[in-house]
Amino acid sequence: MDWYPLFNSIRISALASIVVFFTGIFAAYYVAKLPKWLKGILDVIFTLPMVLPPTVVGYMLLMVLGNRRIIGGFFLEQLGISLVMQWYSAIFAAIVVSFPLMYRTARGAFESFDETYAYAGQTLGLKNSYIFWRIRMPLCRQGILAGWVLSFARGLGEYGATSMLAGYVAGKTATISTTVYQLWTINQDSLALKWILINLVISTGVLLLINLLEKKK
Repeated sequence: MDWYPLFNSIRISALASIVVFFTGIFAAYYVAKLPKWLKGILDVIFTLPMVLPPTVVGYMLLMVLGNRRIIGGFFLEQLGISLVMQWYSAIFAAIVVSFPLMYRTARGAFESFDETYAYAGQTLGLKNSYIFWRIRMPLCRQGILAGWVLSFARGLGEYGATSMLAGYVAGKTATISTTVYQLWTINQDSLALKWILINLVISTGVLLLINLLEKKK
């Protein structure tokens, strides 16, 4: 049994979750402080990938990252790097589809934070960066960690956008989700079932971890 799809899926989801962790926190923190009307507009923009079909998200990414498009064409012509049909192409898909989960969860955690602690820190002369990392983040950590774990799981199970952006090449771009579909098309149901069970085990572990984090909160 070739374990590359598992390794590649974990690698893609891990790298995407690192990007999503920081961008989600940054967006959630500053959006939560904006006026209500502007917050509503940005909410729609940031959470749109959550409600769009994954294939639509993949198509939109191809319109930006394709080899004949502005960004994709620039990287290909100037740097000789293709942003599509590579293993790392799936990272872009995982980032886009998992970002809304991290953003929404982190924003909820920040909005539940008691600003009295921040005001107390300011009266003591503490810098805003210190208040954020040493006061706000520790008190919001359960919600933020839950969002991070959830975004990791979403990236791990991504199929629609990944299949359009990275495709399926055994030993190169294959992930668990694309491998299951490929095995189904060639009637290797027993092997596909093994990958489904592996995915179920990972997903169950992720959900248990989220429940533990919620209980601690």
